[in-house]
Amino acid sequence: MQNLNFINGLWCQSLSGETLPVIDPATGEIFDEIPRSGAEEVDAAVEAAHAALRAGWLRTSGAYRAGLLRAIASGIQSQADALAELEVRDCGKTITEARYDMGDAVACFEYYATLAEGLDGQQGTPVQVSDPRFDVKLRHEPAGVVGLIVPWNFPLVNAAWKVAPALAAGCAVVLKPSELASLTTLRLARIAEGAGLPAGVLNVVCGLGSECGAAVAAHPGIAKVSFTGGTESGRKVMQARANLVGDLALELGGKSAMIVFDDIDLDHAIEWILMGSMYNQGQVCAATSRVLVQDTIFDALVEKLQRAASGLRVGPGLEASTQVGPLISVAQRDRVARLVRQGVAQGARLLCGGDVPANLETGYFYSPTVVLDVARDNVLWREEVFGPVLCVSRFSNEDQAIELANDSQYGLAAAVLSNDAERRERVARQLVAGIVWANCSGPAFIQAPWGGVKQSGFRRGLGQWGMHEFLELKQITTYNSPDAWGHFNAS
Repeated sequence: MQNLNFINGLWCQSLSGETLPVIDPATGEIFDEIPRSGAEEVDAAVEAAHAALRAGWLRTSGAYRAGLLRAIASGIQSQADALAELEVRDCGKTITEARYDMGDAVACFEYYATLAEGLDGQQGTPVQVSDPRFDVKLRHEPAGVVGLIVPWNFPLVNAAWKVAPALAAGCAVVLKPSELASLTTLRLARIAEGAGLPAGVLNVVCGLGSECGAAVAAHPGIAKVSFTGGTESGRKVMQARANLVGDLALELGGKSAMIVFDDIDLDHAIEWILMGSMYNQGQVCAATSRVLVQDTIFDALVEKLQRAASGLRVGPGLEASTQVGPLISVAQRDRVARLVRQGVAQGARLLCGGDVPANLETGYFYSPTVVLDVARDNVLWREEVFGPVLCVSRFSNEDQAIELANDSQYGLAAAVLSNDAERRERVARQLVAGIVWANCSGPAFIQAPWGGVKQSGFRRGLGQWGMHEFLELKQITTYNSPDAWGHFNAS
């Protein structure tokens, strides 16, 4: 199946005819290609989206949009196995995780279908005001044309997290997937087309972030941009939107901490430490890759952790036994390796990993890596590595643990493991993060808000908050008194 841009209901090549290679991270081999698009293709997509709004999409009911969202969910479900395999080849994750992602995408479209239906009953909500001569009502109206820029680590899931609430709200979409993983996003457009979504309501434009993504961020015809990706890229998007005084939501990087108290079961702790740091090869913005362990259990936990991390099965994602697949690209693998070398040179002690696994020189694999004795100014403690690299340090008391956990430029997520419920609540309240997990790490629910603070971004996706990000709140005030207002009475 040829991969083309989807603009105004039509499948089309880039205007230049140029393409970008699609590489299997498990083999390093090119197996497909996508269009290399830029500002002109984005212009066409924005124009198509505005035309769709004018043609009637802006006036659709939530119930109508809900039917389309459920049809899209059904389409994803019917192709879930094929989509999961395509996701593995495109971005390297394990087949187990990819199948879970397909279920998440289905559930996301179904959830926002229900919220779309609920919007119809929320229009015209009265507001009690101080002057009885006036009636004030509220309307929730679509933001208009929105630009959605999604990353490569969860391609279809991240697209669903943005596209579903945007369509539920009644917006028209220009979607820019990552050039490193675009294939399932393009399949989503085909599914939406088959579900009967009107032409121009969803447009997908592929290309480099520096070309196509930059054009989306800076487009004056886009009312709002929602971006998920790295912090440096987020700064560039923010600068572009600032020049337009344009609305923006950012979900950026993280360097999240997990605090492990000495009353927790060690096996339970090891399971969630690995889940929080090694899931999707550690390529997770909310990965709890800084683990703080109370000194009374530090040695015992580290001994178990070394065995568990060293025993993780690394291999191609399509092999059912694989627990850790390849990184997304050779550049990302080399970056991870360079940061580990730098961290060790700065004094961190390598417990395990720190190399390419034996017999896996082909592809972009990197061993699950654990480092100890990591100083607070060490690059591995401060910077988002975005790979299977875990830093472990010790603490002596609760106040010290909280201070160490909060000592970061990021604030996306955090975790606390303890059997003391009061302590979990007390610590969770003091952690500076948008998401705090207690006795676990990593679960994301479409019904709950997702987003961070500090340099991890601002605004919230998912839940009802995710849909309201794509709605504008309008006040309609009516003067209902039979008497003249009188302020400028000429008599």
